[in-house]
Amino acid sequence: TTSPRSSQFTVNFTITNLPYSNHLRNPHSAKFHATTRVLSALLDQLFQKTSIHPMYTGCKTIAFRIYPNFPRSAQRGEDTGVDAVCTYNPDSAAASQLDRVTLYHEVSNKTNGITSLGIYSLDQESLYING
Repeated sequence: TTSPRSSQFTVNFTITNLPYSNHLRNPHSAKFHATTRVLSALLDQLFQKTSIHPMYTGCKTIAFRIYPNFPRSAQRGEDTGVDAVCTYNPDSAAASQLDRVTLYHEVSNKTNGITSLGIYSLDQESLYING
């Protein structure tokens, strides 16, 4: 559960080895649910290894979107963009502002230069963190 003091930040990135499909558009589909479960676990593992870990409470994937990969690879279909909302409880003794620049660098380092998140390959230029 989140407390009334919870704050949020968004995380956006693109997965290059998960072709976008209509099943990912439907929040009631089995593929949507399975993919969000895997991503939640991977994001939890990732953020538990960053400076935000004492305040981090979880991430939820809110949408998948088509991310055209051209002109890099005409052979592949569209990549899958991921939009997630993460929550944290700011420590009253610490600054309540999220240092998104520091967090971005930590996530970059923990994802091998924004190339992999668990079983997923990432578009190296797609990571965006907004506090």
